Amino acid sequence: MARRSTLTTAIAAALVFGLAACGSDDGGDSGGSGGGGGGDAAGKVGVILPDTESSVRWENFDRPYLEAAFEEAGVEYDIQNAEGDAQRQATIAEQMITEGATVLAIVNLDSASGAQIQEQAANEGVQTIDYDRLTLGGSAEYYVSFDNTEVGRLQGEGLAQCLEANGVAEGPIAFLNGSPDDNNATLFSAGAHEVLDPMTQYQQVAEQAVPGWDNQEAATIFEQMYTQAGGNIAGVLAANDGLANSVIQILGRNNAAGANNVTGQDATVEGLQNILAGDQCMTVYKSIREEANALAELAVALINGEEGETTGTVEDTEGGRDVPSVLLTPVSIFRDNVKDVVDDDFVTAEELCTGEFADACSELGIE
Repeated sequence: MARRSTLTTAIAAALVFGLAACGSDDGGDSGGSGGGGGGDAAGKVGVILPDTESSVRWENFDRPYLEAAFEEAGVEYDIQNAEGDAQRQATIAEQMITEGATVLAIVNLDSASGAQIQEQAANEGVQTIDYDRLTLGGSAEYYVSFDNTEVGRLQGEGLAQCLEANGVAEGPIAFLNGSPDDNNATLFSAGAHEVLDPMTQYQQVAEQAVPGWDNQEAATIFEQMYTQAGGNIAGVLAANDGLANSVIQILGRNNAAGANNVTGQDATVEGLQNILAGDQCMTVYKSIREEANALAELAVALINGEEGETTGTVEDTEGGRDVPSVLLTPVSIFRDNVKDVVDDDFVTAEELCTGEFADACSELGIE
């Protein structure tokens, strides 16, 4: 019923990029970093990451992979973080443009503010790329991300698979979605519903989006769901690992942890450890190295006045246009293929296999 994609299959299916994420790290604090390899491309790229709270991926993975990709390409760059503040993001964008950025890549905090940044950039002759999240009503030349509807499908399939494996033939399920102003969250939910809506044996008793992907608010929201359902929730479609951990905490307080029927996304150390502990069913792995390399490829193409290689287009439903896009392939991660994430150098065995998780790692051949 559910697909058990392997990392090898996904990488083979994904667009192959020439850039290797192996350049030297130029350093810098969480506010920004800059550098350039050999100055091979005559331009400067500014990248604005969204926050440090919704997911550890932005600073722990995207930043170093982007730095390595730009270094390898010989591109001058500046990477900063908006810290969840749309006005701060706009200010950073203005500063980057003033300081000579010729290409600006943003992970928008919401489409409205992202579109304003892109309009300002266009007025200054600066080209833009949507990174990870599509800016609805925006004007980006390119969009690079994953097939986010497919991410949701994998989550829906994963939840159904785990419910079945745990002997839950029917029962109530809940959806804890990502931020309502994040277009990706909308796509994740759509993909999950595409899979789960026809499965009428699972009654959808609660669904709510979590503003700003805030994990603390997610815990409050799920606790309310759990109370209103009288503790009768057999499975939870949680949109990422941070939200999943919030669910697991509430289940733990109610002596209900360990049921395993909770999904996630991002393959974080915390999420993988929750899988090893039997508290989370699955996560979705997205190779951020490949996403960062794709962004660097497109940025270099824009700097050189060339057309970037894409895999297709994505419809901007508010802007009424098709945005040239690079969409990479997500992968389902269950307990039996957690090792694939380690083998891909996304997390290390030292990070993952600490303390109580050491035995599970040994059992799975993670070392």
